[in-house]
Amino acid sequence: MKFKLPLGLLSMVSILAFFSCSKDDDAESAVNESAVITVENVIEGKSMTQFGTFQNAGSSPLINPGESASFTFYAGKGQAVSFAARYENSHDLFFAPANPGIKLYQDNGTPVTGNVSSQIRLWDNGTRANDSALPHPGTLESPLKNVSEIALTIPASQLLKAELTHEGGTKFTLKLTNTSGGTVNETPISAGIWAVSHISGTTLVKEDPIFSPGKLSANGLTELAETGKTTALSQYLTGITGPNSAFSPVLVVVYSGNDNPIFKTGENDREQGLKELSQQGNADVLASFLKTKSGVKEVYVLKDQATNILLPRINGNNGGKVSQTISARKGDRIALATMYGQSNDWFIAAVNNGVDGSTRGDISSIIGLFDSGTLESSFPGAHIGSQPAQTENQPVKQLANPNQFNTLPSLPQMIKVTLQ
Repeated sequence: MKFKLPLGLLSMVSILAFFSCSKDDDAESAVNESAVITVENVIEGKSMTQFGTFQNAGSSPLINPGESASFTFYAGKGQAVSFAARYENSHDLFFAPANPGIKLYQDNGTPVTGNVSSQIRLWDNGTRANDSALPHPGTLESPLKNVSEIALTIPASQLLKAELTHEGGTKFTLKLTNTSGGTVNETPISAGIWAVSHISGTTLVKEDPIFSPGKLSANGLTELAETGKTTALSQYLTGITGPNSAFSPVLVVVYSGNDNPIFKTGENDREQGLKELSQQGNADVLASFLKTKSGVKEVYVLKDQATNILLPRINGNNGGKVSQTISARKGDRIALATMYGQSNDWFIAAVNNGVDGSTRGDISSIIGLFDSGTLESSFPGAHIGSQPAQTENQPVKQLANPNQFNTLPSLPQMIKVTLQ
């Protein structure tokens, strides 16, 4: 015998079942559509943008009277170059400009060129007695000071000639010539070391890159001042040299289809706002355009509430981090882009067609470094030159990692992106 429900009751059961299923489907859909994207700057910010060594190109590293040595470096407006090299006929004296180093630009932004010897000084490292007979001078533990406070027959600027050449953009060459020959202070000059500090706004991150007058010698400088060797000081500078870049506000877009709406490698800038993002860190122009584009579902611009930008990790502090709840389901695509601050027109973005909307976890592996092709590339950390960078009209391209200047770490050491 078959049991039959009354028609009215059957209808009610069907309706309840429908609403029950709909409610479950909506709950599942809501869970699947909601995600939190987090972008973090994980660069370990360093104080120096560059350093290197120099020596005579001949058989001996010593720069003898009449001989020269040169080195090339990059620096933007407000930055300076410092160096140090041993005065060989001494116990612990060395040549160097006063801190923060040789000025490279006039106040109006014009590059400094020509003879800059007047900025050279001779310094006493404070670790050996000046009046002791060679080769066994007595040891000291005195603060480092300018030799002019003791006595010097010939000014340092007449013993070592410094000539600055601007090579274009932010590139400079400094030539050092030993001019002590025939003077009462004639001396060979050792191989040396040079350094350029990062700049934050108009303030140098480190104004005493190699030495600190009034303090005891440190960080390997004594080895250079007493023996002319650069090994220990190079090791110190290696540890404090590297990137120190912020990221701009982050553009995040949720879309459908197989084409990343932000950019495509091999294509020139579409004049939709990528140029403003990659050159100025302004994501708003591109965000406004994308909101009008077919297939784009959601557009977000993530900004740090305090600084607006994402700062690097400095002195053990965490780097800038931004998070946003987004709406994306399986089949949707998610892409992002942010300017690499210490550049003319580089940006960090999701490669190819981003990630599926259902992806969860760390997605940093799909992030790449790109050149928008709108401005001539410059050395990272020395991009603010005397003149605006030369414009280009080149296709967007992904940069090798490390980049052409071999100064940046791998992407996982620069940015972390997660979806949860």
